[in-house]
Amino acid sequence: MALVRTAMLLAAMTALFGLAGLALGGEAGMVIALVIAAGMNLYAWWGSDKAVLRAHNARLVTKASAPDLVGMVEDLAGRAGMPMPAVYLVDDDQPNAFATGRNPENAAVAATTGLLRALSREEVAGVMAHELAHIRNRDTLIMTVTATLAGAITMLANFAFFFRGGRDNGMGILGVLATMILAPLAAGLVQMAISRTREYEADRIGAEIAGQPLWLASALAKISGLAARIDMNSAERNPGSAHMFIVNPLHAHRHDNLFATHPATENRIAALKAMAAGSEGAGPARPARSGPWT
Repeated sequence: MALVRTAMLLAAMTALFGLAGLALGGEAGMVIALVIAAGMNLYAWWGSDKAVLRAHNARLVTKASAPDLVGMVEDLAGRAGMPMPAVYLVDDDQPNAFATGRNPENAAVAATTGLLRALSREEVAGVMAHELAHIRNRDTLIMTVTATLAGAITMLANFAFFFRGGRDNGMGILGVLATMILAPLAAGLVQMAISRTREYEADRIGAEIAGQPLWLASALAKISGLAARIDMNSAERNPGSAHMFIVNPLHAHRHDNLFATHPATENRIAALKAMAAGSEGAGPARPARSGPWT
């Protein structure tokens, strides 16, 4: 199913590239845009995870540099029966986290330094288990591809604004205006293409991996409250990656409306509390190794 959704999304984005090329340079522009889109599709498939990590200035950490976090992820991955992903830190005050990678064998989880400062070990374990669930469900493939292509579409819109159409292009000023309008609409399509049900499913599976649904419920409440007051500059510069985070980093879409990238946090917490009420006595995973966060 992930492969089918990804193929449909790539086809839609490729068509949008072609229309933008037609608006900017006529039939020749459309051909050039389609060639560029084909190249970007390949790049998005194989390299979008690295692009997203670079966009947020994520740095790779190891057991030597961050023993508590890496040890926690290793323990949770073992509990989930999946390969150990690479672990990254993002130096940002906003508490948040995301996962990326085209499959469980080539995946990474990233947490902000603000997350480690604001949350308890148990809460961090709940968040990391949620991100591992995304990897195990292969959500990360379509998440990373869409983040890369959304940024490319924004770039095309900027070109449209700069060139403002011309006498020789295929659709003139009307085509350029259409391109400028389609760019934000494309961002909405990206958000809708990634079903918000994946968040509920990742919450459920993450809670099973961690062993305690209330760890993640508590984490979501803290992250949502703090993220609403603390800006994440890298996310503001790269809004196409907002759907990858456990909580929307852009301070928008608080409700379960059509264009929201995430379900309402209150609804997610309620689902986790209901899950906890129905699974009392589940054995928790070990949330972290002893000692301070490093």
